[in-house]
Amino acid sequence: MPIYEYECKACGHRLEKLQKVSAEPLTDCPACEQAELDRLISAAGFRLAGGGWYETDFKTGSKKNLAGGGETSSGSSSKDGAAA
Repeated sequence: MPIYEYECKACGHRLEKLQKVSAEPLTDCPACEQAELDRLISAAGFRLAGGGWYETDFKTGSKKNLAGGGETSSGSSSKDGAAA
């Protein structure tokens, strides 16, 4: 479940709430009890960087490092684009 951030337009109170993706956004501020909560857009709490776990994990033999080998897994191909 994602954590959503909210801010009250009336009093400026900010809060985070763990909710299902399918849940309706909150509307009532717990601080001032006004129906002025807005859901904020924020950056994700993690970042996927690098080559990825799939580059080296769960592969065997010559398929171990496809990114560094410069070879394709589809076999040989013609450089001029003609069909074989």
